[in-house]
Amino acid sequence: MSDPGRRNTERDAKLRRAQSQALLQVWFSPAFPVGAFAYSHGLEAAVDHGWVKNRTTLESWLTDLIAHGALQNDLILLAAAWRSADVSDTAQLREIADLGAALQPSAERHLEATQQGRSFLEAATAAWPPELPLPREMNERDVTYPVAVGMAATRHDIPLPDVLRAYAVGFLGNLTSAAIRLSIIGQTDAQLILAALMPALIATAERAETASLDDIGSATLRSDLASMLHETQYSRLFRS
Repeated sequence: MSDPGRRNTERDAKLRRAQSQALLQVWFSPAFPVGAFAYSHGLEAAVDHGWVKNRTTLESWLTDLIAHGALQNDLILLAAAWRSADVSDTAQLREIADLGAALQPSAERHLEATQQGRSFLEAATAAWPPELPLPREMNERDVTYPVAVGMAATRHDIPLPDVLRAYAVGFLGNLTSAAIRLSIIGQTDAQLILAALMPALIATAERAETASLDDIGSATLRSDLASMLHETQYSRLFRS
């Protein structure tokens, strides 16, 4: 005879898993109010200067961001915040939050990262308040988007590998969406780029799962420069 207690445990685990997956879909939906649509991560300036102009050059640009740029750092920060929030290490969370804000290479990238972080925490906390609240002082700091997501995911028992992959796909999806609005690719090209870069995206997320803050570093200087040039760009669709 089957064990009713075991069936209930398995059913509860399946339900928790389904709930966490559904919540990730909500959090990284374009409809979630973090304002991601307003930012291009410097891509608009790169297009304006002719550095990115078609599917091939965009795919190359995004490949570098995945392996050597901001996305890699974001995922490491997210994982560190997830682990620290999991054990309620507020002092370490403060350090992670401050590091995430300090890593931004320009004023617009700082705005992009911190505004989305604040908006995410406000919306997620209002609609899905966790049983164990986040440290109040974190609402008074410049918390970047990946740090905010890492803290919230822990409070909702979302497994770290799942949230890392979801964040990475959301990051890339937002930039391909920006590229469509900048008229350098169409919707089909955007999907082809996402399909081509998915293995690299997953690999970077897997590395971030066990990485430490000492592994943070980037070498995408042209992307950083683009975010600085965008500050004085004459005509703009995006805030970064």
